[in-house]
Amino acid sequence: MSGLESPSVALVGAGAMGGAMVRGWIEAVRKGGGLTLTVLEPHFDAELERDLDAVGAVLNPPDSGPADVVVLAVKPQAFKDAVAETKRFVGPNTLILSVMAGVTIDALTRELGAPRIVRAMPNTPGRIGQGVTAYVAASACTPEDRQLVEQLLEPLGAVEPLPAERLMDAVTAVSGSGPAYVFLLAEVLAAAAEQEGLDKEVAMRLASRTVAGAGALMLETGSTPSTLRKQVTSPGGTTEAALDVLGAADGLGPLLRRAVSAAANRSRELGKS
Repeated sequence: MSGLESPSVALVGAGAMGGAMVRGWIEAVRKGGGLTLTVLEPHFDAELERDLDAVGAVLNPPDSGPADVVVLAVKPQAFKDAVAETKRFVGPNTLILSVMAGVTIDALTRELGAPRIVRAMPNTPGRIGQGVTAYVAASACTPEDRQLVEQLLEPLGAVEPLPAERLMDAVTAVSGSGPAYVFLLAEVLAAAAEQEGLDKEVAMRLASRTVAGAGALMLETGSTPSTLRKQVTSPGGTTEAALDVLGAADGLGPLLRRAVSAAANRSRELGKS
């Protein structure tokens, strides 16, 4: 890895998102990447614990010195409780990478006493390397800091730098929470298919594969969602009949705008608290 020849990384929290990140780093270490790992997690997934052991990671050390990079992947509500544990890894030259929703750069700087802070918002498809992570860096961060952060985030999928921290609440609402909206779409599509007479398991397979396949088609072709939607919509056909309902004044557009707004507002509230 550039930026540092062999950065030491301390991960605080190896749950869903922290676990996804560290699995990518395990692969980097297996391929000869210069990276040393320390992980704090009170409730390790057994398989992840074995994989970390296999690459020489240090797990839950009783004491330790500063790391080059500290990655905070606890829930924002648990941040205050994690501060003491985290601070033992923070030295004058430590870079902080936080993936906690809502917790601001100012709050992180105040609590941890470190000016080089990067906030990032990954999403759960990062578990299979198909996610997208937006990030914003404090003014104290160097171009090398940003480069190192992007290398740490790349195992999760695409990486998007942001120009301003205020945009993180929108990112949280769209890509951070967004997979849940898509999973809900598959659920309600399957339920609607059942209502039309399909067997429950068949309905779920059809709905899940349709949602997954449509997403893969967007990525594979590079076509816009609008273009692909028009390609499948024949005038006077079945798809148009359905889209007339979804595109109504009280349809999917206004509903999703309200949903994203609610999630963004909640992210702002988390930051204030």
